[in-house]
Amino acid sequence: MKKYYTRVCNFYYGSESKLKVKKKNSLPLNGNHNISFDFIEIITRKFKKKIHIKEIKNQNKNLRKKINKDLKIITKVKKFSKLNLMKTPILMGILNLTPDSFSDGGKFVKKDLAYQQIKELITSGCKIIDVGGESSRPGSAEVTKEKEWKRIEPTLKKLKKLNHFISLDTRKSWIMKKGIEYKVSMINDISGLNHDTYSLNVLKKYKMPFVIHHMQGKPKTMQNNPKYKNVLLDVYDFFEKKINEVRKLGIKHDNILLDPGIGFGKNLKHNITLISNISIFHSLGFPILLGISRKKFIKGLSTNNDTNERIGGTVSSTLYGMMQGVQIFRVHNANEVNQSVKVFNSLKFK
Repeated sequence: MKKYYTRVCNFYYGSESKLKVKKKNSLPLNGNHNISFDFIEIITRKFKKKIHIKEIKNQNKNLRKKINKDLKIITKVKKFSKLNLMKTPILMGILNLTPDSFSDGGKFVKKDLAYQQIKELITSGCKIIDVGGESSRPGSAEVTKEKEWKRIEPTLKKLKKLNHFISLDTRKSWIMKKGIEYKVSMINDISGLNHDTYSLNVLKKYKMPFVIHHMQGKPKTMQNNPKYKNVLLDVYDFFEKKINEVRKLGIKHDNILLDPGIGFGKNLKHNITLISNISIFHSLGFPILLGISRKKFIKGLSTNNDTNERIGGTVSSTLYGMMQGVQIFRVHNANEVNQSVKVFNSLKFK
């Protein structure tokens, strides 16, 4: 049977969006009248076509049924734990407590530097702090759970006192359990919950919010010629399968984020395809998390204009994601990104 995928497109913003929604000329994305759309793109593995929302009624019965089902999901207000998704984007500040992360390895491992960086990220506007003790850069090897915990435990102990939203970046169930004892708010497992067979059981037992992250292969080998039949639809199918697996296990809550894993087992073309079509994932019914900060695709696009921190590329891709309705962005340079967001919102969402 032919499988159809629904991607929303042709967006409106701010006062123009509100007026179009009021006149029923566009539909609100995720229940937010500040961003709406009036076209959808129907995609299969053989063709795709764009349809105005007023032309949906003219489609064949099966396609019309599929589109209306997806639109009900796409236009519904999304919720996630203690975060206000009606005020987006939400910034997730990165704190790598590793000696070998791809961009800032070793920068915050010395005494008190991690805590200082956390306070700076919060001051810069990060609603989430993502703490990790194992590098996932291309080519990196796995570290023992004991070594990973030793790297992050002192910082998590201090973070308990801040009462801030803390994401724990780990793929080990043992680390997850210990982190939960330190009152972390969310689990961010870059393996897509595939690395450790006990991870889902831990998430179920403690009713933890979590990220479903896509990665092809493992960090050590993931960039060795990654291949897909259709990267956009393959990642979508992965999410759909994992969501079904989570439901069958008995996890009923909707505190789930979807992260397509830019740079995790993807080449430049794969990454650009995912980012430019990111709005397809709204039809899965969960908020989208996008990690584009300082990623290699920025170098691939900017060529001789590459820089160490890639702030320009991070900012531009963040703003593009915002225009596609992405709710959460994982960033290093929080202050610069937040500055761009505030200026952009003042101009675009007036």
